[in-house]
Parts: sequence; structure tokens; C-alpha cells
Amino acid sequence: MPVSIEGRTWNGCAFLVVGILLSLNARAQNADTIETVTVTAERRQLLGTALTSSQGVVVDDELTLTPAFRVGQMLETVPGLVVTSHSGEGKANQYLLRGFNLDHGTDLAVGVDGMPVNERSHAHGQGYADLNFLVPELAVDERFTKGPYFAEKGDFSSVGSVDLSYRDTINDQAELSVGSQGFERLFSAGSAETSDGVMLGALELQHYDGPWVHADDQRKLNAVLRYSAGDEQDGYSVTGMYYGGVWNATTDQPQRAIGEGLISRFGSLDPSDGGQAQRYSLSGQYHAALGPGELKANAYAIANRLTLWNDFTHFLIDPLNGDQEAQTENRLTLGGGAHYDETDAILGFANDLTAGVETRYDNVHLAHLHTKDRIFLALTDRDRIQESSISGYAQLTTHWTGWLRSVLGVREDYFNAQDGGTNHGHAEQDLFQPKGSLIATLSPDAELYLSAGRGFHSDDVRGVTQAAQHGLSGAPLLARSTGWEAGMREQFLPNLSATLTAFEIQFQSELTYDPDIGQTSAGPPSRRRGIELNTTWQALEWLELYGSIAASNARYTQSTDDGTGHIGRFIPNAPDAVASFAAYIKDLGPWGGGLDYRYLGAYPLSSDDRVRGKGYGEWNAEIGYTLQTGWKLGMGVYNILNTRANAAEFWYIDRLPGEPAGGVADVHVHPLEPVSVRFTIGKAF
Repeated sequence: MPVSIEGRTWNGCAFLVVGILLSLNARAQNADTIETVTVTAERRQLLGTALTSSQGVVVDDELTLTPAFRVGQMLETVPGLVVTSHSGEGKANQYLLRGFNLDHGTDLAVGVDGMPVNERSHAHGQGYADLNFLVPELAVDERFTKGPYFAEKGDFSSVGSVDLSYRDTINDQAELSVGSQGFERLFSAGSAETSDGVMLGALELQHYDGPWVHADDQRKLNAVLRYSAGDEQDGYSVTGMYYGGVWNATTDQPQRAIGEGLISRFGSLDPSDGGQAQRYSLSGQYHAALGPGELKANAYAIANRLTLWNDFTHFLIDPLNGDQEAQTENRLTLGGGAHYDETDAILGFANDLTAGVETRYDNVHLAHLHTKDRIFLALTDRDRIQESSISGYAQLTTHWTGWLRSVLGVREDYFNAQDGGTNHGHAEQDLFQPKGSLIATLSPDAELYLSAGRGFHSDDVRGVTQAAQHGLSGAPLLARSTGWEAGMREQFLPNLSATLTAFEIQFQSELTYDPDIGQTSAGPPSRRRGIELNTTWQALEWLELYGSIAASNARYTQSTDDGTGHIGRFIPNAPDAVASFAAYIKDLGPWGGGLDYRYLGAYPLSSDDRVRGKGYGEWNAEIGYTLQTGWKLGMGVYNILNTRANAAEFWYIDRLPGEPAGGVADVHVHPLEPVSVRFTIGKAF
């Protein structure tokens, strides 16, 4: 039976995993050493295989060397993606990409080891993608796409998708990290050969307070057990994961409360905000040669529990007790799919055929509770949602000549949802999505791409059924997106490459953040146009430099009131520009490390652009030294220049004691963490 982690005790499964790791280490001492498999493909080696100029691969060593203050920032290796936070560390991150404020994961599909991370009809935000269960040392082979042009990508992938895999083997090791602001982390992992496969186990414990007046006191446990067998042609893996976390949260606070001295810059008007989460999963993956092609199949079962205590509007709704609300959910997700690839000649032309099916089922119990200091006061609403989907897709790449190939794809998704609670009702919808690309190879070192397609994101079922109860059309269950892009990929020198992309994407309904209910809801239609430039330079054998810059113009297609009386077509929190720079030191004798800079441009906070967020820039660095004895020393410095800025800003109405009953519109801020240092010592066995 799990032990409560409220008082810094950990789930009983930790002891099981520790025992497994100890046995693996003991067995490994009597077996041949298992070396870590390193992906050898390079980010720049996609000529002849890519469908667009904005898809790519991030290799193993870049994931390892990228400075990451929080685990979700591993995803910042995707060009133009910024990962930040506007609340406690245990909560899902906030994602920004291509002029989109993707909140906690709307329109950014994230997958880990074959499992979808985004959650449908979530208690806090549609597409909620919490990566706290991810163990960074196990992640390899990050593949990303942008735009609705890929037949195998479905729900939440219209703006982008990121897929990470877990490794099958890892050197036996133990690692301890400590740092400023109360950071502590213990990591241990190992793998050992069995009679016909490999068993891998990993354990991570973490604690973090942060700079907040009321410490986050985040406590996190991750445990992984994985069995794999076979080879690249025929093999399988089965993986079990557990994540548990509890934390306090300093949410975004009204600027006037800081200016008037009610709280400090790192303070909170409601220090009882926070959360607790648990996640269990079991997944399996299988691949094998089948006829002239290859079959891949996967299945997964995920159980999630989450409670978030948030007080965004303070005394606007309940002047006596305050507006804190507990958002709770208990979710079971089941799903899987099969995917087949084949290369064949049709009418004398070489063709690559991809076809697949996917299915997913979510059974989720949701509740909104009015609380004070986390104590129950009243039930706001309760829903029991059963949501299922089935999808089929096919994609044909035809090589017409040595310099011209085309990609034609189709995808069909069918969703069926039933809500048996407060927002009772039924919704179903199917959506056909054509997609296509045309690629011209100008030379062995340069390609041009032109792509167009349709995609979608699913909307919260409660918004669909609630509107139907009142006889309104409301939000569609599946909100269409339509996009196109033109781009170029060029290998200027053997060690220098670049991509340039111009894009446009339109949404039938923009998912927007509603602070009054602390979750996302379906909004008006939108359009974005932009341009993106990425370049990679292997300056020296041991030094790789990478840069990315993206600028976009984001607008609603009709004038919209943002809830504060400001009317216009600007999309709140959609950044004008995002840029990044990274330097990776690889295999410089015993040295390795990374330096990165990320820049988030200014953005509108009100729909008429009269209130704006300032954005910020931040430098981070990590460096490591490995001794021949297997010992490893490391240091990370984050926000090196101690930049004083806000990681997130929002514009909405709240009410403090003594203010008018209608409340006051204000900018609400969550500060960027000040400079911090972390030290690591580890040993490989």
C-alpha cells in the first residue's frame, strides 16, 4: 500500500526499485559491461528524408548536455520552443511555440516511450502535459514536427509534436545533486542482461523549495522498471513507471499587491495553494519485419490522480472566504496502435508507404471544490467523462525523379464522449484531414519544401455539452486547424547547415486561458503568420553551436473582448518573437557541458495590445568532468546574469479586500527564479 508523501515519506515502490537496482548492480559485476547506446544521427542530416523544413531530430548527447533548470526544459532543444512555469514546480509547465501560448500543452502533442502525455478534458487545462514523471537520464532520440502536415500525428499536434523514447540499457550509476534554493536530487540506475533480454531499473528522488516566501517544498519520486529483448529488426519492450509528487505553489500574483507592499515579489496572497499528483503506467512496444516492410505496435495503460489548489481571483466571487478552488481528477487512460512501413515500386516509381491505426479511451472523474486553506467548503461541479477515439491514417511518399518527391497523406479521426455529471450530455464528431508536401532537391546539399494540411485539437467535453444544455452551438468537439508552410534546408558546408521556414496556420477555435475558472476554454477563431530560421555549426570536433529565431504575427479573425473591456484582435500571451542559442562541448577529453540563451519577446496581455508583457532573456550553463575511475563531477548555473524579469504575465480581473465588488483588472506576474547553482557528484560502476 502506498505511503503518504505529504510528510516527506515516499511511496513503498521506492524500496522495491532500490532492491531491484542493487540486484542489477550485483549481477552486472559478474557480467559483461553494458554500454549506453548513443544515437549517432545528427540534427542536420535530414536531407532526402524530411517532409518539411521544420521537422527534426535532437540527438542523445544534446539532450544530455542541454542545461535544464526543470525537466520540461529538455524540450527547449526543439527550435523556437520555450518552456517556463507560472505556478509550483509540480504542475505541468507552460509551453510557447510559433506565436502560440500553448498553456500546459494545448496544440503541442508530447509522447514519451509510445504513450501520449496530453490529457483530454482535464481538470485544469485541455491538453495538460505534465512531464514531471520523465527521468532525463533515460530519454533518448527526441523527434519533433511542426504544423498539421504529418498523417501519423493527431490530437494536439497542429502546432507541434515532440516524441521521446526511453533507452534499453544504461551504465550502472548513482548520482547526488544539491544546490541553492533547497534543491536536492538523488538518482540511481542500472541494467543487466537476462537470458534473452535486458532489465533496466531507475529511481529518482527530488526536493526543491525555490526562492518563494512560502517554499514550494516540492517532493518528487520517480521509479522505472523496463524489460527489453530483440534487436532493431525484431524486438519488444515492456515498461512500468511510477511518479508521485506534492508541492506548494506561488501562482501569478496581482502587480498592485506587490506595489502596495501587501506581498513581496516572491510572496503569495494565498500560501495554501499547491498540489499533489500520482501517475502509474504500464506500456509495451513491439516491432518486427512483416513481408517487405516493418510493423510497429504499442499499447499502454495510465492511471493519473491530481489535485490542484488555486486562488487566482482572491475575493472576487466569495468576499468572505476567498476564491480558492480545488480541481481534482482521477483518470484511467487506455490505448494503443499499429503502424506499418513499406517501400515498393508502383508504376516504375519508388514509393514509401505508411499506414496505421490508433485508439484511446479516457475515463475521468472530475470535480471543482470551493475551498479555504485547502479545507472543503462546497462542491462547485462534478463530472464523469468517458471519451474514446479511433483514428486511421495513410501516407504515400513518391520519388518521381532523383530531385522531386511528393507526400500525400490522409487521416480520419472519430471521437465519442459522454458526460454523466454536472455538464451532462453526449458529443461525437469525425474529421477528415488531407495533408501533402512537395519536395525539390536542388543539389545534394539543398532542398525546398512546400506543405499544406488540416489538423485539429479536441475541446473539453464539458464546454461542448454545457453549451448544448443551453441550446447554444458552443465549441466543436474537434476544432479544425488549417496550415501551410514553405521552407528550405541547406548543408552549406559539411559542418554547417540551416533551415528557413515561412508558415501560416488558422484555427477554427483558439484555446484560451480563463482565470475565473482556472482552466482553458474554447475561444474565437485565430490566424498566425511567421518565419523561422535555425542553424547548426560544428565549429570544432568538440564544439557544436546552434541558433534559432522565430517571429510571428498572431491575431484573432474577429474583434474579441478579453473580459476586462479591452476589445481587439490581438491574442493575449502570444509572443512576437522567440530565440535561442546553444553551445555544446562534446568529448573534450573528460569535459562536457552546455551553454544556452533563451529569449522570449514581448507579447500582448490585452486583446487591444494596450497592456503588454515585457518578455525576457536568460543564460544557463552546465559543465561536467568525468574521471577515469568512473567518478563524475558537475555544476550548473541558471539565470547566470540574475535577470530580474517575469517568467509569466497575465491580464485579468481579481479583487483584494476593500476593493469594489466588480474587482480590478491588473497584470498578474510570476517572477523568473534568480541565479541559482547546483552541484552534482556521481559514480558509474
